[in-house]
Amino acid sequence: MSSEVLSGIRDRMLPMMDIASARYVDRVPAGYPHVIDNVERGTFGLEIDPSHALYITSNGTELFAEVYRRSPRNDNRASASRQKPSGVPFSDRRPLANDVDDETLRNLIAELMSYFNLQPGLIHITDT
Repeated sequence: MSSEVLSGIRDRMLPMMDIASARYVDRVPAGYPHVIDNVERGTFGLEIDPSHALYITSNGTELFAEVYRRSPRNDNRASASRQKPSGVPFSDRRPLANDVDDETLRNLIAELMSYFNLQPGLIHITDT
């Protein structure tokens, strides 16, 4: 059941990922971004760079959106009384409904892009 649903979501989401990948090709390290397309093994996704990725996965019965990112190295919420380790990987796994709409899928890609764009020291963020 879930593999057919995953294939359907892949067919709707892959064009969005291709466009996002094309927009980031000159902003990321060499060899990135990657569009991962392995539905047979239960996953597909977009890796913008080694620290920012979005995967849509299935365990055979359920669907998940997994957002992987690293926290920024400077954060004003850290203080002497509250430690906030920098550069720590953060993986957010969310359940997806089988009838997820295109807007939700687009927003997942936009969320990944915003995490990448907000990292400190990034010079090329917009075209304007």
